[in-house]
This record gives sequence, C-alpha cells and structure tokens, in this order.
Amino acid sequence: MGRQLLERRVVLVNGGSQGLGAAIARAAAREGAIVAVTGRRPGPGEALAAELAEAGSDASFLRADLADAAQAKGAVRRVVAAHGRIDCLVNSAGLTARGSLLDTTPELFDAHVGVNLKGPFFAMQAAVEDMTARKAPGAIVNIISIAAHGGQPFLAPYVAAKAGLIGLTRNAAHAHRFDRIRVNGLNIGWTDTEGEDATQRAFHGAGDDWREAAGRGLPMGRLGQPDEIADFVVFLLSDRSGVVTGSVIDWDQNVIGGMD
Repeated sequence: MGRQLLERRVVLVNGGSQGLGAAIARAAAREGAIVAVTGRRPGPGEALAAELAEAGSDASFLRADLADAAQAKGAVRRVVAAHGRIDCLVNSAGLTARGSLLDTTPELFDAHVGVNLKGPFFAMQAAVEDMTARKAPGAIVNIISIAAHGGQPFLAPYVAAKAGLIGLTRNAAHAHRFDRIRVNGLNIGWTDTEGEDATQRAFHGAGDDWREAAGRGLPMGRLGQPDEIADFVVFLLSDRSGVVTGSVIDWDQNVIGGMD
C-alpha cells in the first residue's frame, strides 16, 4: 500500500460537521489525516467524529461559532493544544441567507461577513501563527464560491464577503510564500448538499425533484457532488499539488465569461 496523501497530518475543517465540510473531513481521514471538525451544532459534529473514529481515524469535534473571531482562533489553538501542531486548515463554513443590495440589513451584512470572511481570516491567522512559530510548512484551502465573480442579485452580501475571501486568499499566499505555507481557494459552483437543499426549499419553494430539475439545465446534467470537491481539496492540501499557492480555481461546469 502506498503512502497516504495526508498521512498523520493534523487537519482542521471549519464547518466540517455536515455537507461539503463533512465530505472533506471524510476524504482527509481516508488519506490518513488526524481530523478535527468545527460546527455550531454538536449533534452532527459528534456523530461525524464517531463515524470517523469507528473507521479507524483519529477524529474530534469542536463546537465553535466561526463568526466570532475569538472562537475561530480558539478552535485552531485547541487543535494545536491537543496534537502539538496544525498542518492543514480548510475553511468550509458558509452562510447563504438571501439579500439584495436594496433589502440587505446591516445585521444580515454583518452575519455574512462574520461567517464567510471574518471567521476564515482569524482561523488563518491562528494557523499561520503556529506554522511560522514552528518554522514548518502548511497548507490552507478556502472554500469560496463561483458567485464571487458577481452572482445573482439576491446574493449581494454573500458575494461581497466571498469576493473578499478571494483577496484574502491571494494576500495570505503572497505574504507567507517564503514560510512555505500554501494558500489556495476553490470557487465552487452549484453543489448537492444538505445546506443547499434547505436553501432551495426555504427561499425558492423547491419540491423534492429540485435536484433533477436543476440538473437538466446544467452542462453535465447534474449538480456537483461534495465527494468530488473533497478529493480536490485533499489534493490541494497534499504534497501532490507541489508548489501551487495563491490559486483560486473555478470549480464549476459553466465557464465564467463564456458566451453563446
């Protein structure tokens, strides 16, 4: 058996208790990582940690509200305290509540910035503090969104925050390239997750067949799947992705700027 891609790497997946984050945690565990996941609800997070532990992985759940900078940093520090280091960080938590330029309240705007930008910023800060203190390399992947290129009118605060995360990803990658800390991002497109199902039902009146209906309008005939993205995230965290840093990759089946 060959060496696993993340063998004994300490990986923290923020927003990892369900959906895409959980898929990333499972993929990292399969590749030999020591995995910690954060979330606001202990039920799903503890269930996932137990699932991974039963499969033979070293896994744990940390309850944290990532919109709170102190909790975002604290989750990283708890991982370092438990394992002596953090090698990889994935920022996968996301808020997709709807709001246009005209109807977004300051409270909704702040909520988007808190989860989608401030949380990743301070989690990255804490992770890079540990990596640089140890003079050790590391890898960070931020889950962004194809909507950061402009998005729909009803995603104004989400787009603003995710576009900021693109800039942060590139800034951090540049700032810490000589520390051998690689920072990359994925602009993911429409993905079949529990959160997306809830969003479609809550905001768009979707029925049980919304996935099939949505797929008929997409080039590949289906939504993207969390496991597909998770495998790509593991690749970016691993040494197999080489020296790549500062890349923000459009992970979607539509081509931005392409026209018929």
